[in-house]
Amino acid sequence: MFDSRIQAWIRPAMARAGQTLARWGCTANGVSFAGFGTGLAAAAAIALSQPLVGLVLLLLSRLMDGLDGAVARATEATERGAFLDITLDFLFYASIPLAFAVAHPAANGLPAAVLLASFIGTGSSFLAFAIAAERRQLRSQAFPDKGFYFLGGLTEATETLAAFVAMCLWPQWFGPIAYGFAALCAVTTALRIRWGWTSLAPAPTPHSHTPPPP
Repeated sequence: MFDSRIQAWIRPAMARAGQTLARWGCTANGVSFAGFGTGLAAAAAIALSQPLVGLVLLLLSRLMDGLDGAVARATEATERGAFLDITLDFLFYASIPLAFAVAHPAANGLPAAVLLASFIGTGSSFLAFAIAAERRQLRSQAFPDKGFYFLGGLTEATETLAAFVAMCLWPQWFGPIAYGFAALCAVTTALRIRWGWTSLAPAPTPHSHTPPPP
């Protein structure tokens, strides 16, 4: 919901940082892998009941996730890089609820499972629309720098990160936070299904009229 506004606000600073990293010889794919590795380290820390350490690593991971696109735009943006970025993002998002479940299976297992199921809804609707949008050559006005169509909703990256931060700061409230965010994800999935069904409707074709016989 807030991604487009936040990205517009931080884009100049991220662009400068991306140019600097590119001059230092960093590649966009390398930054993507570094961010993913840091995200998995965050999940490992949470699973070991160190949520504040996980929070620091999580925020660092998301910083690198923003920088990989900036590096790509400073060098050469590729479809392979866009594919890698979104794939690693989804794996990272799944790792955090799983980590909380590993840390406290009895208390966190069910809410983590519900949240991961809701991620299936948001992720599948997001990627399915991106495929259809590419076939129709649609482009997102809200996210013009992305490698493919980014379909928004109530639970975008900013809201997901905010939920993860809250979980790390108040791990004893993981269950209510997970259930609440899963409900918002369900709303996002429903909105995306409605939007996709409406916007991808087949174009009307004029009815052919057979002239009456003489």
